[in-house]
Amino acid sequence: MPQDVPSFSDAKVQEALDSTKKFYQQHHAQALQAKAPSTLAHDDGHLATRAECITLTISDGQVCVNLPLGIGKVCLPVPISYNGQVASVCLDICTTMGFPTGVKVTVTVAGIQIVQKSFGKC
Repeated sequence: MPQDVPSFSDAKVQEALDSTKKFYQQHHAQALQAKAPSTLAHDDGHLATRAECITLTISDGQVCVNLPLGIGKVCLPVPISYNGQVASVCLDICTTMGFPTGVKVTVTVAGIQIVQKSFGKC
């Protein structure tokens, strides 16, 4: 019987998307009201927002998770010495001007980052 692959909360992903969209809407409106569009020139539009961290157990030298934005199931390699250990797996939503462009997954064990992988543009 196949094991269920954990997923991040759709609500948390949406909160991250909403916060970046709101930030860019306010940021641009303020710059235009101040008649200082030059302040926008210093912003490349990229923003990564932490959506959520979940706890997983490392098994067979990897952690597997379902990613949002149509990416689906991914398994990240983890050094085999970490097998059986509990990992914090965090999801950042990457955006450009508030529009989603990708995700970044970070795996941490005992406070030490051991793997980070981006999917799409981050």
